[in-house]
Amino acid sequence: MTRLARSPWVLLLPSVILMLALFGWPVVQAVLAAFTRDGELTLDHWLRLIEDPYFLRALRNTMLLIVIVVPIQLLLSLGMALLVQARPRFAGVHFYLWCVPLAISELAAGLVWLSIFDNRGYLNSLLVSLGLSEHGLPWLGYDNPATMLLAVVVAEVWRATALMFVIVVAGVQMIPRDYDEAAQVFGASFWQRLRHVTLPLLAPSLQVALILRTILALQAFAVAQALTGRDFPLLVGETYEWYVNLQNPAVASAVALVVLAISLGTAVLYLRTVRGSEDAR
Repeated sequence: MTRLARSPWVLLLPSVILMLALFGWPVVQAVLAAFTRDGELTLDHWLRLIEDPYFLRALRNTMLLIVIVVPIQLLLSLGMALLVQARPRFAGVHFYLWCVPLAISELAAGLVWLSIFDNRGYLNSLLVSLGLSEHGLPWLGYDNPATMLLAVVVAEVWRATALMFVIVVAGVQMIPRDYDEAAQVFGASFWQRLRHVTLPLLAPSLQVALILRTILALQAFAVAQALTGRDFPLLVGETYEWYVNLQNPAVASAVALVVLAISLGTAVLYLRTVRGSEDAR
């Protein structure tokens, strides 16, 4: 057996080939499409993208969605995981109920919440029946961006918190119970055990959950599309709009590169933040 055959790089070769075929080559094609025209370098596609009034709105809405949704989902998933760890009655039932949204597609989830937030939806029907509103509220009206954001946030939190929950539960179950029991013996309160025992040991799982959920939040499209159409634009929705409806793959590639850059930036930020806190300890 040759040294090359014994090398661990041989085992990585199939994965490297797969990544180059499914990720590397499309990225190269996107860069070429976004920065060239007729074989020459150009920034015309980027200028056209920046001049589009929907682009900055989509960028703002996407960043707002990340800043609001991801922390809420992190706190909810952590609380749900700690509750499961406490092993209350019917803990298994809780786990499976909280994981139900994982089995529902984004578009189906958007349609479910559309039936709630629509002008004649369940929420307005409830408000009218309780006498809190005469005709209901235009939750998804184009002139009410705050309520549109609220509707998309609620739908995304309901749909995708289960993903972070599963990751955090797996991390919590990997923590030896001896550490928590030893802290209890020395008189540590619940919050002290959470801060000094659970969270430090849970940091790798939280890092994975944050990176994965942020990347998926950047890709949010179907829920917002079902609820608001293009009244609440998002970056991935603009990629679809430019590629399918406007028939301009070059500008669509530029939007996709913006999404890629934000994804890589947030991933590096999370990695450095978690590793920095671990080094500080």
